[in-house]
Amino acid sequence: MRTSLSHIQINVRPQNMSFYRDLMTFLGWQPIYDHPIVLGMSGKDGASLWFESQTKEVENDYDGPGANHIAIEAESVADVDATAAYLRDHNVSTLFETPRHRPEFSHEGRRHYYQVMFESPDRILFEVVYTGPAEA
Repeated sequence: MRTSLSHIQINVRPQNMSFYRDLMTFLGWQPIYDHPIVLGMSGKDGASLWFESQTKEVENDYDGPGANHIAIEAESVADVDATAAYLRDHNVSTLFETPRHRPEFSHEGRRHYYQVMFESPDRILFEVVYTGPAEA
């Protein structure tokens, strides 16, 4: 059997929908469905993220059971830095002293692991990351 990622649904507060629309558009994702309470965005590989208005208020602890974070692959270190600048311009704090290189996360064949981490207004943890060879 061969499978691939189809989509992930993320429940968010309706008043924060524009945050996700603007962020994902900045990151190069394309809208496939845009409604005041549902937003579908597609990445270059066809996988999609669906932001849907949540139905009840619950606390999100990304270190508890469930998803920890959503990682978006960048094509370069410069793209990660551009994301960090975008976040600063939109008053979104970066977390864990990022952006920075994380050699402890590098795997064989990947000489760099460079990331920026941040929380959305709904406390969803995101990572924009470049993993690949050193850039000239």
